[in-house]
Amino acid sequence: MLTEFRNFIMRGNVLDLAVGIIIGAAFTTIVNSLVTDIISPIIGLITGGIDFSEMRIVLRAAEGDNPEVALGIGLFINAIINFLIVGFVLFLIIRAYNNATARFTKKEAAPEEPVNKVCPFCATEIPIKATRCPNCTSDLTGSASTSTTPVAPATT
Repeated sequence: MLTEFRNFIMRGNVLDLAVGIIIGAAFTTIVNSLVTDIISPIIGLITGGIDFSEMRIVLRAAEGDNPEVALGIGLFINAIINFLIVGFVLFLIIRAYNNATARFTKKEAAPEEPVNKVCPFCATEIPIKATRCPNCTSDLTGSASTSTTPVAPATT
């Protein structure tokens, strides 16, 4: 059972997932700092000193032993900004990966034009531009008597 578990853990996609989660957690910390320490103060400066982290809607003020009940919409706005930044950066990473993959993947060669066809009278393989069969000497210029079935080039 331990061997099966080890084989499961050592599979490539499980390791990739673990690395992705760890990098994602570290990236989230960076984005949180970016929003809290850089973007929010700039937005606060533009909007006249509004601090999003302190912005809230008070549903019930504190009275005696009852604490204040409030909706922390400023924190929610910060979370939305975090989400948009993470989503945009993830979009840029995936876009760069897709562009690199498309650039370096081998493009399939276009199928070659047929170079031979079959004589409709004697079934001999002849050049596609031939107007007379070299084997049976049949005239191939008439539309009714010409076979347009292409044949792949013979390989030797």
